[in-house]
Amino acid sequence: TGLCNIAKSGTWANGMAREIPLFPLNTVLFPGGPLPLRIFEPRYVDMVGRCLRENQGFGVVLIRDGTETGTAEFHDVGTLARVVDFTQLPEGLLGLATIGGERFRVRSHHRQADGLNVGDVEFLHEEPVRELPEEFRHLGDVLGKLLPELGEHYAHVENRPTDASWVGYRLAEILPLTPESRQYCLELDHPLERLRLLDALINRQNV
Repeated sequence: TGLCNIAKSGTWANGMAREIPLFPLNTVLFPGGPLPLRIFEPRYVDMVGRCLRENQGFGVVLIRDGTETGTAEFHDVGTLARVVDFTQLPEGLLGLATIGGERFRVRSHHRQADGLNVGDVEFLHEEPVRELPEEFRHLGDVLGKLLPELGEHYAHVENRPTDASWVGYRLAEILPLTPESRQYCLELDHPLERLRLLDALINRQNV
């Protein structure tokens, strides 16, 4: 499993597409969020090597059906990611610290001879709501208490507790949600809609 520097190319808004390697996983990566990975399959070791050499990213997509080590059907909305650190581990494993970049939608994809999935993707832009509204300030406070307890995986994560998108993404990745529920949160285009959903979930759990 792995990622790389955020691609500089096209966006969903202007219709430009980019071909990137895809990494189907049983987890959802959110923009700005951490994803520690241990890679051993040659197709992904080669992929990470190319990403590092070419300063490019690759996409993480949630598996809909299948396995991480075999063939898989996957959701068409995923997140680009970048490698921020890597370590050679025992038994030939490659350990990666990765951070999520932009969301994207897979328009088409194919599987190479080596088993690597490659997709033509268009990048998605979220509705710009930078400041966390007063009604959701308590969610920023919740994160302020939780994140310090989550350990070294969050060492590379930028802290933006007053940013509406950032707060929503961090809650979606650390709350006890199913992968499909996390995927639903990822696909929402408006940060306030995501915050309302998560706030209601937290309130139900506290009842």
